[in-house]
Amino acid sequence: MKPVLFMNGKIWTRQSPTAADAVFVEDGVIRAIGSAADLRLQLAGKDYRIVDWEGAWVLPGLVDAHMHLGMHGLKLGMLDFTEVTSKDEMLDMLRKRAEVTPPGDWILGLNWNENSFREGTVPHRLELDEISTVHPIFLTRTCFHAYLGNSAAFRQAGIPEGAPDPESGAFGRDPSGQMNGWIYENASIPFFDVQPQPEAAALKHALHEACRDALRLGLTAAHTEDLRLLGSADDMLRIHRELREMGLHFRTHQLMYHAFLAEIEDLQLKAGSGDEWNRIGAIKLFVDGAVGGRTALLMEPYDDAPHTCGLAMHSPEELAHIVRSARKLGYPVAFHAIGDAAAERMAEVLEANPLRMDAKLPDRFIHAQIVQPPTVERIMKLRLAVDLQPRFVASDFPWVLERVGSNRTNYLYAWKKWLRSGLPCSGGSDSPIEPLDPFLGIHAAVTRRKPGERHEGYIPEEKLSVTEAVELFTTGSAAAAGEAGERGSIEVGKYADFTVVDRMIHNDMDPDDLLKIKVCMTVVNGEIGYMA
Repeated sequence: MKPVLFMNGKIWTRQSPTAADAVFVEDGVIRAIGSAADLRLQLAGKDYRIVDWEGAWVLPGLVDAHMHLGMHGLKLGMLDFTEVTSKDEMLDMLRKRAEVTPPGDWILGLNWNENSFREGTVPHRLELDEISTVHPIFLTRTCFHAYLGNSAAFRQAGIPEGAPDPESGAFGRDPSGQMNGWIYENASIPFFDVQPQPEAAALKHALHEACRDALRLGLTAAHTEDLRLLGSADDMLRIHRELREMGLHFRTHQLMYHAFLAEIEDLQLKAGSGDEWNRIGAIKLFVDGAVGGRTALLMEPYDDAPHTCGLAMHSPEELAHIVRSARKLGYPVAFHAIGDAAAERMAEVLEANPLRMDAKLPDRFIHAQIVQPPTVERIMKLRLAVDLQPRFVASDFPWVLERVGSNRTNYLYAWKKWLRSGLPCSGGSDSPIEPLDPFLGIHAAVTRRKPGERHEGYIPEEKLSVTEAVELFTTGSAAAAGEAGERGSIEVGKYADFTVVDRMIHNDMDPDDLLKIKVCMTVVNGEIGYMA
């Protein structure tokens, strides 16, 4: 690749733009920063090309530290209920889809959230049956931990009326005991097993489109977990290599689902291995579910459902076995843990199985939504990176307060407290659960409210400054990936990752102006991945 002089930009730092307006890049690495006039003098006689930023503002490359690229790509072609605000609207969309879907084909949809519905309820299984008895209907809640199905879907999955709840899963039931169509956690496995699986070409296309969409939104990389969708580590590595060979300029940091530990060992994949485009990260496991479907594991029952404390995905003994197996291969572990009991279990298993001091990557605490102060004290003594999803505040409040009650708000989506803990904190979207746009996440971190709302924010003492919010997606994401010395800021010696936008981003700005930002260019390893 020919060296590049990027010039005529306003380069962002923590406090204010610097006097520098140009960056010289060679072999994907920043070699010099300064004024364009000075750098051109220094480069006299050298062969390079020029890219003019035309006065735009240049941020360090934004990185989504927790999302699902493949699922985001598939979502682009699915029935999407993100903007739906009523059960009737949801049923109408399903009715129209059934009219154009061949009999026998599955109707799949995702991202419904009954807490945003005027009625506060979702279609019953029998109402879905009124839409169709010849199409299995399977709909994924926005949390991806609860689902809805019609009777045809239950038949296809081999689940008869009155079937018992499986381990680490459950079926929703009316007071009479009749199944109402809700499907929780691992009870969904038979439904996924009988659905037609996307062919390899379709999965590759979904990943390609997801990466292009991320670049358009200003992201230079994603920490993603594609392994479960793609089915094998070998296929995952091959597809991402082929996408790079096709000219896609986007980086991935792959979390590796624990069920593939045997293949990971057979392939001799090491944590932190890979190149500047694709790297292997921690072993991913689920401790619990999600608050929306009441499957996040709590120490005390849900305030609005006192019959349940949620669901554990593994027993303490199973968790310990998975972590020991990961440690045997030299891997850190990334824990999906949302409820306070889940966080406690995570702390216990890490204390018993500490990360080696020479490990390149930290363990990761994904979500950190509900935690008790004593557990926080234990976590602060561990080598952990905390993966936050700021946009959850905009989606989950105020209904989450009804779920957990007033006695569990001390560390409820407590982004400010986590930053003050001294642990590295990264920012992500959890797309396709939330929108992929990083500026929506930054806005949520700063305002603690939905776009368009006018109030001081939910639990306003947890608001972040604009700088703190941006750093979740820059230095924070780099630290979580073990790349603090390589990425996250615009410095000589680091890879040339830039998110170029049309306006200045600073602590004194109107936070709602974050919603007006337009991405002008995305640069990854010195190569232009997107240009408006």
